[in-house]
Amino acid sequence: MAHIKDDNLIQPTVYNGFQYPQTPVITNKLPNEIQLYAWGLIPFWAKDNSIRKNTLNAKIETIHQKPSFRNVVNNRCLVLADGFYEWQWLDPKGKQKQKYELTLPNHEAFAFAGLWSEWIDKSTGNIIYTYTILTTEANELMSQIHNTQKRMPIILSPESEQDWLRGENLIMQNNRILATEA
Repeated sequence: MAHIKDDNLIQPTVYNGFQYPQTPVITNKLPNEIQLYAWGLIPFWAKDNSIRKNTLNAKIETIHQKPSFRNVVNNRCLVLADGFYEWQWLDPKGKQKQKYELTLPNHEAFAFAGLWSEWIDKSTGNIIYTYTILTTEANELMSQIHNTQKRMPIILSPESEQDWLRGENLIMQNNRILATEA
């Protein structure tokens, strides 16, 4: 069980990824502590933080090849949530959209699989901690909702959360996390 350093870390909130909010995560560096990291991974080599608009999510299939992620594939984190939103396009250009809130039964808390990074802001010298949420090919339900890119975030089963942090690989079948493997 992770220790909550500050009760203000866990507050019911709706986040907009493009505002790069700080949200609760548990990292493999400090696996017993909930911390706030900014959504939108900034790789250590980035000149500025503008890259984060493209790194809110990372396709698990390509993290070992993409320059933004390949140096942090061992920096694992759990991104804590109790739901998320996806938009369904109602027309081919996406001018009309339907917003869906997706939760587990009874709004149970869960964790997305994520990767984290440390970046030093050259103008201030501050270390900025950021993360990305891993995605996979959408299952049948999500491909109807997220009907343009057909992707979905990876939601870890409670049994696989600690394995993910320890660096074990995900075993997926029909777009569900079954377990992890070393």
